Amino acid sequence: MIKVGIIGGTGYTGVELLRLLHTHPKVQVAAISSRSEAGQRVDEMFPSLAGQSDLVFSLPDDAILDTCDVIFFATPHGVAMENAGAFIEKGIKVIDLGADFRLNDKDEYQKWYGLEHTQETLLAQAVYGLSEINREQIKNANLIANPGCYPTAIQLALKPLIAHKLIDLSAIVADCKSGVSGAGRGANQATLLCEVSESFKAYGVGGHRHYPEIKQALGLLSGENIGLTFVPHLVPMIRGMEVTLYVDLLDADVDVQSVFEQCYKNEHFVTVLGVGKVPETRNVKASNFCQIGVQKAPDGNKLVVMSVIDNLVKGASGQAIQNMNILFGMDEDLGLEQIGLLP
Repeated sequence: MIKVGIIGGTGYTGVELLRLLHTHPKVQVAAISSRSEAGQRVDEMFPSLAGQSDLVFSLPDDAILDTCDVIFFATPHGVAMENAGAFIEKGIKVIDLGADFRLNDKDEYQKWYGLEHTQETLLAQAVYGLSEINREQIKNANLIANPGCYPTAIQLALKPLIAHKLIDLSAIVADCKSGVSGAGRGANQATLLCEVSESFKAYGVGGHRHYPEIKQALGLLSGENIGLTFVPHLVPMIRGMEVTLYVDLLDADVDVQSVFEQCYKNEHFVTVLGVGKVPETRNVKASNFCQIGVQKAPDGNKLVVMSVIDNLVKGASGQAIQNMNILFGMDEDLGLEQIGLLP
């Protein structure tokens, strides 16, 4: 059995890790930590785990974490940066669900996250953990930077087009929507039910923290500079993320449907829908699956690509477990076979 430790277990991604790992046949969650809740039973904070878990929150420096094979950091930005190295030195693998190791440029990290990056050596060895793109690098990693939710949905939607050089890379438009759980579990007036219900708005139009991550990832995938307009929106639902991408085909006659189907034919967690089908967030709710639909606009060379994921699963904890499975040479789908909840 692989012994797992979770640092930062009181947020949505922490409890999502517990939910998913509970059904993993080759994993034992040995410890989950929280400074604020140390000593409290986990199922007292998360009653959904009543009768399923007897874990007690420990302190992040508890010795039991040193007995683990892998540590998940489900913590605010800056925590993994300062603490991951100590585990790696002991031969423990680290998967960071935050942004501390996603951006290759430490100055970009400081610009967008307001923190000085103090671990350049770790940053240089971190592997960006988008499983469907960096699978081979993940296999030998000591430190995995789990991608953000928007970057995951966007990259999966664009990978076939970029890999086959089918689109103009100078003017990609990403029109994206996310449920409120993406804002985290902390109390915030802007995410209260009365503030978000029956409303719909854009946010981060002048600059969202996922923007540099998306630009970096697409640039590495294409080997070229990317022109990107990225506008996220908050929609009044708990889970779910939908991205609608508008791109210009270099050849309007290309069979885009076949390109996508061929690209993802062997990817278990990416489903390309049939011609004319539109993905819905409810189809992937609580699952690690991504569904993609592609349609050409009626005239010209404009292509619309639609991608949906659950922001807490494929966009966070599920992808982290998928990366863990790859890292330890297990079947990628272990513990992740849940299909979308409907209705």
